[in-house]
Amino acid sequence: MPYPVDKSRGIRLSLLVRKRCLPLKAIALGILASFFFAFTFVLNRAMNLAGGSWIWSAALRYLFMVPPLLAIVAARRNLKDLFSAMRARPLSWLGWSTVGFGLFYTPLCFAASYGPAWLVAGMWQMTIVAGSLLAPFFQEIVQTNHGYVKMRARIPLKGLGMSLVILAGVAIIQVQNAYALTLKEILLGVLPVALAAFAYPLGNRKMMALCGSTLNTYQRVLGMTLASMPFWLLLSLYGLLRVGAPAPLQVAQSFVVALSSGVVATILFFTATNATRGNMHKLAAVEATQSGELIFSLLGEVVLLHGNYPSALSFAGIALIVLGMIGHSLVSHRTKTRTSVASPVFGTPSDKLP
Repeated sequence: MPYPVDKSRGIRLSLLVRKRCLPLKAIALGILASFFFAFTFVLNRAMNLAGGSWIWSAALRYLFMVPPLLAIVAARRNLKDLFSAMRARPLSWLGWSTVGFGLFYTPLCFAASYGPAWLVAGMWQMTIVAGSLLAPFFQEIVQTNHGYVKMRARIPLKGLGMSLVILAGVAIIQVQNAYALTLKEILLGVLPVALAAFAYPLGNRKMMALCGSTLNTYQRVLGMTLASMPFWLLLSLYGLLRVGAPAPLQVAQSFVVALSSGVVATILFFTATNATRGNMHKLAAVEATQSGELIFSLLGEVVLLHGNYPSALSFAGIALIVLGMIGHSLVSHRTKTRTSVASPVFGTPSDKLP
């Protein structure tokens, strides 16, 4: 982006450095989020091994997320703006929040009933590719001969290549352990995760587009949690009728998951994706940091659940995952703004931003 000529050289340099550092900061936040997200896979498996129902593992997390998020947003005096935004588009909030949270977390908890943490966390990495493949369903801001316009995004092929490197590492880790699983465990531990892998980035991106820059990350997470509450209340009712009330241990573990994964990790990840909103290459790089969940889940299962220690082949897979994340960072850092004239199919000069 060319800077105005009346700005001082120091200001231009400061803005340029900030612009270049932004993707690295977002990627760092994404990796940190993956650490807290890993608690989901490990503790959900622990709850299942202790006899807890996947229904309560899913519902309790989002029920417990409401009080701390409500307190944070209220302390920042942002509740009024959030509720105004939700009243303006209630069906969009209800629908996409249910997709992004309900159809994401419920299948993950169901899958944890049939497969170990490393299997669920490993298959969850499909969301890296899913996010890239969803790009044509969204618009991005590009610089054209007519100024800045919104155009239909393209699949980030370079980023997709780095995603495939990550998935190769995931496959190496998965293959060496998969021989001990039954066909039922593989199907019920994989197919629900495939649904979740597309639902999460779809719901997140749709809500980013809906909120724009009018709401901050805390408001968006709280709003999506509240808007998806009808889904969680219905699931809770189903849980009461099907398996009865949850055990005290499951309630306590679900509270830890709600704070670590639901509040801390979600806010970190949404902050990172919000910082790269409008650039599919950088957004794909941030979403690729979720591959760190597999590494942290694998280590967490060894330490907390006394699972098998990673073999040399596992470490080779981990190395590929790390290389893929580094490659994503480099690709996103070198991505340049497209300067082609907008096509009538993808956008027109009338799409100019204010």
